Amino acid sequence: MEDLLPKIQELLSFYGLKVIAAIVIYIVGRWVAKAVRNFLQKRMTKREVDKTIISFTTSLIYIALLTFVIIAALAQLGIQTTSFIALIGAAGLAIGFAMQGTLANFAAGFLLIVFRPFKAGDYISGAGVDGVVEGIQIFTTHLKTPDNKAIIIPNGKLMGDIITNFSAKETRRVDMTFGVSYSDDLKNVRKVLQEIVDMDPRILKEPESMIVVLELADSSVNFAVRVWVKTEDYWGVFFDMNEAVKLRFDKEGISIPFPQTDVHMVARA
Repeated sequence: MEDLLPKIQELLSFYGLKVIAAIVIYIVGRWVAKAVRNFLQKRMTKREVDKTIISFTTSLIYIALLTFVIIAALAQLGIQTTSFIALIGAAGLAIGFAMQGTLANFAAGFLLIVFRPFKAGDYISGAGVDGVVEGIQIFTTHLKTPDNKAIIIPNGKLMGDIITNFSAKETRRVDMTFGVSYSDDLKNVRKVLQEIVDMDPRILKEPESMIVVLELADSSVNFAVRVWVKTEDYWGVFFDMNEAVKLRFDKEGISIPFPQTDVHMVARA
């Protein structure tokens, strides 16, 4: 009995220090993990990242850090953690293969929200479709077409394609082409087109509008009209200019060749 007591004291002294060290590692590690999570939450909130992305990302990071802390605490107790690490690695690899498409969409959604190539309300073209952005979710982006169809695009596919944002800039250029007969007075045609442009208050003075002879086509002389407008006025100016030109040409006796196979009008929403 007398020999047993010193051995117990020795064991308690040896393992007691390890238990205390493991507890300290766990407490301090958990505090650090929470601090990192809170720091990331504040930074991402400040950058106006989507709340769902913030919650998912910070929780994932916190769990990863806490797992590392627990493994470190177990190692301090003398428990072999190699098997645990191998098991976690194998499980992570299996989950990654099983969810590689989903994870790719999540990563793409995260990048879309962080770098903001577009936002809700913008009219964009991407992944072969056009529409107004209604929302950016974790895995998908929701668009609404001009004819009120709902389109749901996987973020991975959208991020891997060319994205054209028609609403990104405050101003846009309206490009139009009008054909007149070879018998018409080109100076008079230019004068009439300039008057139509000057009469529309939505057309900006700067940058300066451009009215030039674009092409001597087979059946018409084509004038290019390039005017700058605010982005929200694009379609209104485009449609009104076409109507105004036709009415004014009729009034001035300017001929519009028919059919105008060479005349084209470039426009996007």
